[in-house]
Amino acid sequence: MNHLAHALLAGDDPDLVFGSLLGDFVRGAPDPALPPTLRAGIRLHRAVDAWTDAHPVVVAARARFAPPWRRYAGILLDVWFDHCLAGDFARWSAQPLDDYAAWLHEVLDAHAARQPPALRRFVAYMRAHALPAAYRERATLDRVFAGLSQRLGRANPLAGSGLVLDAQAAQLADDFAAFFPQLAAFAAEQRTRLLARERAD
Repeated sequence: MNHLAHALLAGDDPDLVFGSLLGDFVRGAPDPALPPTLRAGIRLHRAVDAWTDAHPVVVAARARFAPPWRRYAGILLDVWFDHCLAGDFARWSAQPLDDYAAWLHEVLDAHAARQPPALRRFVAYMRAHALPAAYRERATLDRVFAGLSQRLGRANPLAGSGLVLDAQAAQLADDFAAFFPQLAAFAAEQRTRLLARERAD
């Protein structure tokens, strides 16, 4: 999943939310010197990604992409599903999307001292492009995919992948509606389990 989904699925504890966003920027086991809630957030991020990647709806969605896009289907779906989430955010949160995005930036600012360089750069990118709120706008996805294409370096089709996703938009909306409620329930269970585990260590 992408950043908006990871943040929302982490609930309303700022440390858990930051830990979940941190999960994309650390490798290996969480540093035992980190507070338990941050460690739980990192583990939650990884659990959410693993559960999503194995879900039959997501597996089938990846398989619908023809080469050369199939190789990048996981990236495409992560970004597109944030677009789905942002476009119907009131279904998933009592906060309006713009208010939630402002709160999320407050969380990130409060944890600035713990941000590794790559995350600091990404936070600056988020702020410059009004993310995550701008994920609701289709044009944002083209900019995101163009940026991802440049960062990958080698030849890849990501810059033009928006049109491929547009062709599947209705099916992908159905896919998101089918699996995201299950993912939200899974994440809620994992939050409780992982927090208890990390606090006990």
